[in-house]
Amino acid sequence: MATTTDITTTFSGTFANDYIAAALLSGATLNNGGITIKPNVKYKEVIKKVATDSNVIKDASCDFTDTATITLTERILQPEEFQVNLELCKKDFRSDYESAEMGMSVYDNLPPTFADFLVAHVAGLVAEKTENTIWKGVNANAGEFDGLVTKMTADATVLDVVGTSVTAANVITEMGKAVDAIPSALYGKEDLYLYVSQNVARAYVRALGGFAAAGLGANGVNAEGTQWWNNGALSFDGVKIFVANGLADNFMVAAEKSNLFFGTGLLSDHNEVKVLDMGDLDGSQNVRVIMRFTSGVEYGIGSDIVLYTPA
Repeated sequence: MATTTDITTTFSGTFANDYIAAALLSGATLNNGGITIKPNVKYKEVIKKVATDSNVIKDASCDFTDTATITLTERILQPEEFQVNLELCKKDFRSDYESAEMGMSVYDNLPPTFADFLVAHVAGLVAEKTENTIWKGVNANAGEFDGLVTKMTADATVLDVVGTSVTAANVITEMGKAVDAIPSALYGKEDLYLYVSQNVARAYVRALGGFAAAGLGANGVNAEGTQWWNNGALSFDGVKIFVANGLADNFMVAAEKSNLFFGTGLLSDHNEVKVLDMGDLDGSQNVRVIMRFTSGVEYGIGSDIVLYTPA
């Protein structure tokens, strides 16, 4: 059965060859390097964790004496398989703007302009869904794997900070709670990030605009008020901020990028959309749109992660 296709049009004149789709959430975590990507994981990959005594240095002696205990544990990165299957009937397009693009024969093709748009649109939807699932996915939901926050919430070793709904008036205080909980051994590390949701980032930008808000003075950064920010890099108390579009509102995570992992088979699978004309195979007028890919996330050391959640 073909995917339901509703075409609403008042045909009059010539089509301008321009399709418009609703804005898609950018796959920022993968595209902007917010997580360590492990490709070519066909089934499972073991992430080894090494733990030693806190003090490996002991007083010297003439003999060889063990000075520490080394403990090796592991976490398993296991990507899951997902698919996109759509089916369109070419007959639905013969009365639409692009019927001339289909050819004059009854053995016609899906309008090329629409086909190209659909390929890009489906790939964008997959990127948006993947971004959301990386952070807040739940394996019990169709098309999702357990996201990082889901895993962290269930892990007693993760450092939990309970906060509140973040606004421009309290964002400095709330972000400070997350940063204060970062272990001393991590603070200052090159790949340490404070991952924040969009609403936290917007509140922080507005607070830094000043106007006597949150004690930041009347005119904010460089006395530019709310005009100060131009989509540049943000930081808080020396910790780089990463705006993770997939994080739920009012959530923050402090972690090293090298401690967060995204696993997949081939990265190209996430961008490959196949359009199959079924006419030569089963004599139908259907066109199928297909994607298949694998995805999964994991982290290494829970005690090196701070999870800020609203009360």
